[in-house]
Amino acid sequence: MIGTNFIYTVAGLMFAGFAWLSATDRSNTKRFGNAGFYALLAVSFVFGDRIGDIGNGVLVLGLVAIAGTGAMGRGTRGTTGAVERQAEAATRGNRLFLPAVVIPATALLGTLAFKAIPALVDPKQITLVALTCGVLLALAIGYAWFRPRAATPFAEGLRLMDGVGWAAVLPQMLASLGAVFALAGVGQVVGGIAGAAIPEGSLIGAVLVYALGMAAFTMVMGNAFAAFPVMFAAVAMPLLIGRHHGDPAVIAAIGMLAGFCGTLMTPMAANFNLVPAALLDLKDKGAVIRAQVPTALPLLAVNIALLYWLGFR
Repeated sequence: MIGTNFIYTVAGLMFAGFAWLSATDRSNTKRFGNAGFYALLAVSFVFGDRIGDIGNGVLVLGLVAIAGTGAMGRGTRGTTGAVERQAEAATRGNRLFLPAVVIPATALLGTLAFKAIPALVDPKQITLVALTCGVLLALAIGYAWFRPRAATPFAEGLRLMDGVGWAAVLPQMLASLGAVFALAGVGQVVGGIAGAAIPEGSLIGAVLVYALGMAAFTMVMGNAFAAFPVMFAAVAMPLLIGRHHGDPAVIAAIGMLAGFCGTLMTPMAANFNLVPAALLDLKDKGAVIRAQVPTALPLLAVNIALLYWLGFR
């Protein structure tokens, strides 16, 4: 049965290709740092279920060591020049977007098709398997249509990854941090503190603590998915759902939206807020965050109002 092993193997082979191309990129003075980082990611995706918890822990420490010591950099090796790119764009026009459209279309159609063949794909991973198939199909179409050199798609992917750098894996690590916090009982500790701070029987107090806590924890962790297990276990489940009989679906959905407001206001969400500034060569690395705060705060207030109004009707 096709499942996560297929997805992780495809991703691992991609990172293995990035590692090889990085190691051979003489235009990058830090090419071996990049190669080591991508090689560790490749090992994680392909062999993560075989090396055990300790092996994966050591692997993560290796990723942190490479990123934390500044051992990663960007090369200047390109696959095509500006003139060639402009000529291709002028010739092919909007058809250039066809491979990109193939990916979501395949994900949608594949999800529907795989559901009709339950023995073929793991039911829990149908959408991700279909999405991966879409990526592979788009890659095949690109090869057949543009006829690039074999390494060109991977070299272009490497160029984008080098631009993002270590922050590309930050969401994955922060989501894991949320799971660790939940298992460590952080939610219970936060729940005890929240219970002492919220007036007995106060619905609006519980709503405020939950929504503001989602935003605050997201700002600390950089990811609403990491904050959610903590705040849901601390406030949403025992108070909003258990005591005030709120709608779990509404509370969960709007709670995540409140967390996303925190995403707009934190440098910890590096892939959203710091990477764009780096890619645009902005002198002010916090410019993206400052531009988003005037939107994030009113949006947070609206989410609080919607949570109070819709969650307890």
